[in-house]
Amino acid sequence: MSRAYYVTTPIYYVNAEPHIGHAYTFCVADSLARFHQMRGASSWVVTGTDEHGEKIVEAAAAAGLAPSEFSDRVSARFRAAWDEVGLTANRFVRTTDADHRRNVQAILQRVHDEGWVELREYDGLYCVGCERFLTDRDLLDGRCRDHERVPEKRRESNYFFLMSRAFGWLREHIERHPDFIRPARYRNETLAMLRDESGLGDLSISRPKHRLAWGIELPFDPDHVCYVWFDALISYLTGAGYPDDPGFPARWDAVEHLIAKDILKPHAIFWPTMLHAAGIAPPRHVSVHGYWNVEGRKMSKSLGNVLSPHDVATRYGFEGFRYATLREMSFGLDADLRDAALIERINADLANNLGNLVSRTLRLVERLCGGRIPEPAREAIGSPERELEALAAEVVARVDALMAGLEIHRTLEEIFRLVGAANRLLDLRAPWKAAKEPGGDAVVRTTLHATCEAIRVTALLLGAFLPAACGEILSRVGAAETLEAARLPDDAAWGRLVPGAPTRTGDALFPRLEARKD
Repeated sequence: MSRAYYVTTPIYYVNAEPHIGHAYTFCVADSLARFHQMRGASSWVVTGTDEHGEKIVEAAAAAGLAPSEFSDRVSARFRAAWDEVGLTANRFVRTTDADHRRNVQAILQRVHDEGWVELREYDGLYCVGCERFLTDRDLLDGRCRDHERVPEKRRESNYFFLMSRAFGWLREHIERHPDFIRPARYRNETLAMLRDESGLGDLSISRPKHRLAWGIELPFDPDHVCYVWFDALISYLTGAGYPDDPGFPARWDAVEHLIAKDILKPHAIFWPTMLHAAGIAPPRHVSVHGYWNVEGRKMSKSLGNVLSPHDVATRYGFEGFRYATLREMSFGLDADLRDAALIERINADLANNLGNLVSRTLRLVERLCGGRIPEPAREAIGSPERELEALAAEVVARVDALMAGLEIHRTLEEIFRLVGAANRLLDLRAPWKAAKEPGGDAVVRTTLHATCEAIRVTALLLGAFLPAACGEILSRVGAAETLEAARLPDDAAWGRLVPGAPTRTGDALFPRLEARKD
């Protein structure tokens, strides 16, 4: 049985439409799943929608709909958005799904029976946007830091999850597993939160039903519903097939959560302590990326700069957008999505560099070699060809190491070293000139075989990031492998192209984009 790789996006809250921030996380998840699949793992991807809580009730009321109808409508928009741009998951979890509801109630009952839950009277400041009570450290000038709204003063009875009991265990786990939360800045941020326990305390995990009925009932008190975060996080178990899918143990052993930095606390503190209380191992990785700004400004409905997956697919082509954002964001840091920069990146890397290499190489193969992979001439192999072969092996090894550290932008930079070197070899050997010289046939065949081989290796390495384009490249260059069946690093070994295999030219893989004229 192959090893597993399980990756999750957050399940997205249905009080807003899908946007490029959501799309970026899913692109990372999809790329990681494809890469690990090519490395021989059985990959499993989960996304979905988070549909309970007070914010949903507010949004549904504003739309003149019942919460269930509103959730159905927006959840369907998320599914449609991902289908439109070719992002697929093995499971799309809705927190209104029957199996998820059963899992939430089972976990609640278990932690309650194990003594981790306590009913308390609570008096404090409540933010509807956060759906939780706030402490002084959460406020700035009397307003919630995240939602810029004045919290409400509330007094009510809630059930509390006694997560502070597990803080010592969690600190020790983080220190013993330095890659549990990555990049390191977020590991350090989590440890800082744990050092200042006054800002954490225990977690209110219920809301009285007389105030909020839209949620999952507590199994031990039907007058309360579950707090939305306690509910939502359990979707990762549901998506993996908990509790009885035969694939669940292997998936959970290899789980990686991808999140944006604004939800670090629930994933790095609430979630592992919940799992600990329930007797379930913590995730292998919590991997945290930064924010996308648009033209130097935070995405905001009021600014009119919230871009949907459809918007960017129309403007850039979704694979071009996918590549450019993965290349431009250093995972863990904020990045700025600027139209001019994306256009420049897509044109320079994809159209001018990779696309041009494929196009001119295959046109030369068609014109000078009858449209078939040529047999290289041993006597014509010189140091430039040997250097290209060595570089390909070096890049294959480097890609593996960089992906292990989630350095996606550097991975793409590394792969394009091979593209650049192949272009330089073509310019150096100039087979279009060599074909006109006495004895030049050996140079032609050797050069074009080497550049075709570099194209094949590049397509395999880029396949996780540009699956549609790279599948087409492999087909055009006469490769025996398909992306679905290819295995790294073995299939990326130099020399796998079979002389005589048919090649074909075609339309431009990456048409050049024009900058906006405004």
